[in-house]
Order: sequence, then structure tokens, then C-alpha cells
Amino acid sequence: MGKELKSDPAFDSWIARARRALSNRYREYMEKKEARLASRTTDRVVRAFDWGLDWTSGWPCANQCESANGDPGAHLGLLNKAAVRDSAAFFAYQVPTDFHCANGRLQFTSAVKTPYPENNLVHAQWFPSSRDRRRAVLVLPHWNAQAHQHVALCRTLRLLGISTLRLSIPYHDLRMPPELHRADYAVSSNLARTIDATRQAVIDARSCLDWLQSQGYESFGIVGTSLGSCYAFLTSAHDARLRANVYNLFSLYFADVIWTGLTTGHIRQGLAGHIQLEKLRDCWEVIAPHTYLDRYAGMEKKSLFIYGTCDTTFLPEFSREMIDQARRRNIDLKLVVLPCGHYSLGETPFKYIDAYQICSFFLRSL
Repeated sequence: MGKELKSDPAFDSWIARARRALSNRYREYMEKKEARLASRTTDRVVRAFDWGLDWTSGWPCANQCESANGDPGAHLGLLNKAAVRDSAAFFAYQVPTDFHCANGRLQFTSAVKTPYPENNLVHAQWFPSSRDRRRAVLVLPHWNAQAHQHVALCRTLRLLGISTLRLSIPYHDLRMPPELHRADYAVSSNLARTIDATRQAVIDARSCLDWLQSQGYESFGIVGTSLGSCYAFLTSAHDARLRANVYNLFSLYFADVIWTGLTTGHIRQGLAGHIQLEKLRDCWEVIAPHTYLDRYAGMEKKSLFIYGTCDTTFLPEFSREMIDQARRRNIDLKLVVLPCGHYSLGETPFKYIDAYQICSFFLRSL
């Protein structure tokens, strides 16, 4: 027998230090790259803070709360608690009756009415597969996504035999009011409007499932990226039809992402001096994924979670907390961790790795 190799503590320590140094250098490189990619957007606007209570009149919980002695922050907090207590009612809706699909585009009137006619008309791009009329995936893009983005994923899924519907989320591309250059009304320092936009996104997504079901589809999946992943989680937590779920860049929280993210500084500036993080959490509780983990765990679902270790927008600790909480509830999940950030996920080679993970998951799970 050969001699037993003994470890050298000094050498092992050197290896460990070298690994840490390389890891730190790589992280510094990726964080600089994230900052550079984020800086390409120069038209972020700091908007005035507003509790936005005028946006709450159409909520199902609107008549369940008193005015909290004229304190708008306290009133919005009470509305959140009432909405969370009966979130099924908060995200309930009348199924649209004017679905129209032609030339690869689905249109219908949103069940949530806003002051903006453009936003009230829902648009979705349709990529039907001729190979399988049973499986369909709904795609929810990231915040400020352009109409062409995520289309490559839709076409790939179609080639693999899975029909795909890409939803334009509220205030984006064709749904954007003319005074905007970015989808600022989807997430902003107007607190109740942000909730209303999220509620609308969930209801529009569920309406898309209604249309797919009316076309004969039976097995449904959803993939959301960044803000779209939040919308996707809330949708799936309130719709048992979604059996296969992909959360591509995700966070357990909503308020904390806005408070700490690299690209949300303009929103923080609007919040500054008006509200602290703890109160912001209370005001956005109804749109935070952590609020619905128990509800989600009570359904039969398969889930794929993907996050980046160098994400400076959705900090990795928020993603890890989501996974910890999901595992405590025995949620059936697969986790993929990539050595990239929020923006660099869309760059080579990570975008291809990401697409492979998403497509292979749906092929197995639908």
C-alpha cells in the first residue's frame, strides 16, 4: 500500500486565502460591471413622495378601514392588514369578456381600471407551438423591459413544444402613458399606486391564464424576472392552476429591495424624509412575497429559483432568506446560483445558462 498523504496545515491555509482573494477580486469585478451596466440608464426621475390614498378606492378592502384619525400612513397600513387577511378577495377579479388574439398579439381590457387608457388595455405576445396544445407558459418581464426583451426565451420554449404568452406588465411598452419615458408608475415613491400596479399585474396575469384555458390549454407554468418574479410569485400564490414556477432573480421582500438596491436610488430619494424602512414594509406588506409563503406552500407546485451571487439590485441575502423560508415549509424547489449580478445575467455566458435552466425545468415539470 502507498503512503498515506498527510495534509499540510500551512499549505491548506494558503489555498484558503488564495480562494478568498480570488473570490473577492471576482466580486469586485462583477460589482463594477453591474454599476457600469446600470449607469447606461440616465433618465431615472426622482418623483415626489405620496401615500397615494386616491389609488385605494377600488380595492376590495377600501371600505373596511377607517381613516386612522387622518394619518395617511396609518390608514395605508390598516388597508394592508385588511388586504392580507383576505388576499384572495384583494386579488379577485371579473374575467375579461373582450379577449382578442390576432397576428400573434392578445389584447383585452384589464379588470383593474386606472386613470390611464393605455394602461387599461392589456397586450401580450403569443408564441403558440404546433407540437403541443396542452402546455403553456406565461412570461412576466423585468421592470422597464422593452417589448422585444424575453422574446428569445419565448421562441425557444415554442421550439421545444411549449406555447408561450409574454405579458406586457402594467405601465410598460404599449401600456405606458404618454408622459412617461420609463415605467415609473409601476414602482415609485407613490406607495398606494405601486400596490395598485402590482395588484393589476397579478390580475392581468391570471386573466391571461383564463384565455389560455379557453383555448384548451391544461398545464400551466410561469416565469418572472426581477420585478416580474415578484408578480409571478404573488400570482402563483393566488392561482392553483400554476404548477411549474420559475423565479428568475428574486427576493423575499419588496420594500427592502427598494431601500437597498443599486438601481432604486431615485426612488429612495423620493422616500427620504417621509418614511423609514420599517414603516415602508408595513405599507407594502400586501405585495411582499414573504407574506404569502404559507399560502404558496399549501399548494402543489414545483419551483425553480435562480439568483446571482454578485447581485447589487436584489441583494443575495434576500434571495437566500427566501430559500431558507421556502425549505422550512417543504416547498418543492430547485435552486440555481450563478456567479453574476442582476444586469450581467443578461450577458454572455450567463443568459444562455439561465435559459437552459428555465427551459429544461419546464420540459421536466409541465
